[in-house]
Amino acid sequence: MVSTGTPWEERFAYSRAVRVDRFVTVSGTVGRNPDGSVPAGAFQQAQRALEIIIAALAEVGARPEDVVRTRSYVTDVACFGHIARAHHEVFADVRPATSFIGVSALLAPEFLLEIEADAIVG
Repeated sequence: MVSTGTPWEERFAYSRAVRVDRFVTVSGTVGRNPDGSVPAGAFQQAQRALEIIIAALAEVGARPEDVVRTRSYVTDVACFGHIARAHHEVFADVRPATSFIGVSALLAPEFLLEIEADAIVG
């Protein structure tokens, strides 16, 4: 298991990522910076969320190439192009199955998106 290091983890009882045999699942991840700040735009938040996801995958021995599915939950579907560009930067050669889901809100109003990922290791 990979810890988020946030107070929400203990309160909600979850992990950033869990690996069982070859299967890895990464919890919904927002684009929060290490200092707790949140990047201003959808592209920057998506980039940061994906950086956190890639780091969690690495902690359990997985790589971006192992990702088979992602899900993006967004508060404004008009941000599709920005989020798609960040997703493309990471997964252009992988091309996992994906979903882009509009939601009314996330945990805090500054969060524009949350991304989940599933992987199967080698």
